[in-house]
Amino acid sequence: MKKILLFILLCFAFQINYSQESYKINGETLELNTEIDGKLDLLWNIIDGKYRYFVRTDGGSISELKNTQDSDKKYQEEYKITLSSLTNGMSSDKLKLTLYSLRNYIDTYNASVDSAYTIISTKPKLALRLGFSGGITNNPFVSNPDNVKVPLIGAELELYEANVLPRHSGFLQARYTFNNDDFPYSTTEVSLGYRYRIINRSSFSIYGQVKLATVNFTAVTFTDENDMEVSVNDTSFDVPLIFGIGSDIKVGENSFITIIYGELFAVTLNNQGNFSTDIAVGYKLNL
Repeated sequence: MKKILLFILLCFAFQINYSQESYKINGETLELNTEIDGKLDLLWNIIDGKYRYFVRTDGGSISELKNTQDSDKKYQEEYKITLSSLTNGMSSDKLKLTLYSLRNYIDTYNASVDSAYTIISTKPKLALRLGFSGGITNNPFVSNPDNVKVPLIGAELELYEANVLPRHSGFLQARYTFNNDDFPYSTTEVSLGYRYRIINRSSFSIYGQVKLATVNFTAVTFTDENDMEVSVNDTSFDVPLIFGIGSDIKVGENSFITIIYGELFAVTLNNQGNFSTDIAVGYKLNL
């Protein structure tokens, strides 16, 4: 637990804020991103883990776009009324309270009232991020009586939506853990997984991840009951649901430093008695 807390504190130490401005709205001081700048501006950010959206008129008035629930848990969709009143009655019936939908709506309105306005909205587009990393592991789900730690290296492709600040992503990862004289076990693992960004900013994110499926190519050497050295190679497929946490820290226009605690615990695999040590540091770049 101490290692996890230290990891999170280190992540926060790198937090940087780039393209946000401070606004005072209804007694709150908020840091907001400007998504669209026109007759009607779209402002937003993720605050306390929730997306919040605002519109600003050319007179400087700022209104929050809300979608509260009543006592019956039914959404009231106040944002539709707010936007319809600010856009001279432009239909908002099919409008969703998402960044992509709001961006298209406000883009359309701005273009209808200003011939010089350039539409910036685009359709959702998937993009890839390539990463490389290296670190140490004690192979927490393999019998390791002396808690030996060995080096690991890895590479991955991460798939995400490029037109928004991505909260969800999928990844395909390959990694290799080395053996040594004290722990003659090595494995090449190929895994398919999912990430959810709990804290999600343009310059910094903290995410949880789960490895959904893995294929492992292992090599182990041991001494049998006849005092003979035996080497065994094996291939296995699992659906282990291995959970971890990580952070991406932006260091360039399209590049990130990544820190990841990759194997904290698993649903279908047993920890073999050692507290998990599975930490890697790496570099990612958008393709």
